[in-house]
Amino acid sequence: MTIPSPDDYLIENEGDEYLMRVVIDPSLRKFYLYSNEGETKTVDCNNIDEFMNVLELVKAVVPDEYVAYAEPAVSTL
Repeated sequence: MTIPSPDDYLIENEGDEYLMRVVIDPSLRKFYLYSNEGETKTVDCNNIDEFMNVLELVKAVVPDEYVAYAEPAVSTL
């Protein structure tokens, strides 16, 4: 399998919608994708392998400054 490169996902036309932010929630195994046009998409992973595959892709192609992690849910008993 080839490792994706950020250059594979560069914007050709500045009028296109593009990714502005990715929020990763490891506890829920979800990725929240936010675009420059205000759209939000959620990637729900069904298992840990799927989550790790998406995480590997995000780390390979999305600049670090666009990635954030959700705060872990902490219960106070």
